[in-house]
Amino acid sequence: MLDESAPPWDATLGVEEEFLIADPVRLEPVAAVPDILHTLEGRAVAADLKPELLASQVEAATGVCGTLAALRAQLAQSRQVLAEAAEVHGAVVLSTGFAPDSPDGAVHEVSAGERYQKVGDLYQAVATDYSACGCHVHVGIDDRETAVAVVNHLRPWLPTLLALSANSPFAGGRDTGYASWRAVTQCRFPGFGVPPWFADLAAYEEALARRSDLGITVDSRMTFWCARPSEHVPTVEVRVADALATVDETVLQAGLVRALVVRAQLDLKAGREAPPGDPFVAEAAMWSAARYGLDGPGVDPLSECRVPAGQLVDDLLAHVEDALTETGDRDEVFDLVAAVRSAGNGARRQRDAARAGGVRRAADLVTLRAEPGDTDGW
Repeated sequence: MLDESAPPWDATLGVEEEFLIADPVRLEPVAAVPDILHTLEGRAVAADLKPELLASQVEAATGVCGTLAALRAQLAQSRQVLAEAAEVHGAVVLSTGFAPDSPDGAVHEVSAGERYQKVGDLYQAVATDYSACGCHVHVGIDDRETAVAVVNHLRPWLPTLLALSANSPFAGGRDTGYASWRAVTQCRFPGFGVPPWFADLAAYEEALARRSDLGITVDSRMTFWCARPSEHVPTVEVRVADALATVDETVLQAGLVRALVVRAQLDLKAGREAPPGDPFVAEAAMWSAARYGLDGPGVDPLSECRVPAGQLVDDLLAHVEDALTETGDRDEVFDLVAAVRSAGNGARRQRDAARAGGVRRAADLVTLRAEPGDTDGW
């Protein structure tokens, strides 16, 4: 469904949020998604609620939105109804990048469906132990050739988006030492991270086909890169972020991604192509973002130097400020970035809570509530 308030530049957007269904006492994933979705049958929900890879994971995919306000409303509603339905079945919904207290090496049930079963068969324990959830942002681009060129421009900024969103410091009931353990576990899949630079759509599609032919993906639609032209809708899809604790942070991620896409299109129109960059530096930047989040050093893929993570955020805002003004999102996005810097990203806030009350207190910060209003704010 198309939001009638879509802006004239037509940079529409949508978000897919993945959530973990867990036991409220043990905080372990539980395979309750089929029951929860059955409870919600017939409920009027703007987002499309559906299973994910594991039967303990659920995805809420918003409709196509023209404004951050429209997106915010859909995000808040989907979180609310999922929390209510989970409560009916004695479960809670966690919006975090990784299960905080799932036993190491646990085997979780793969969701029904031919494609999910193929993924489980191919990746085995890498899939069945994958209690990870992310946030995917889609920005509308009809032309796939343009989408490939846009993704080239996004590549240097993906690590900073990860650092801002990092929200999974705990796994197996312990602090992993990483801000995003989800990103670390995703590295077990072939090709996770910053995508390669591609000269054109033909080169991109050839790479997808080759990976499938070599047997490392289920089919040529599959890739674990953190940005790509979507394979099922006419968008650029950025999927670098952890599942975020609050609606505010998800809106922030969406606003930044849309601004990056708009800025990329302006650069392309002006004849400015994206530099290929050094793949090793891109890998180092992603690792540093997963390790430290905003609380330590980062790696700048453009200067190829180690710099404070805060400087990378400043550089990102400077890069997209004109695009944010164009989309009408500048003030909101700048305010949301300031809030994250003040309170900390999800990883820091979880750690702060854990110092006072252990992993359970940290999990409280990322548990969706059924009461109105509790899914937003800090």
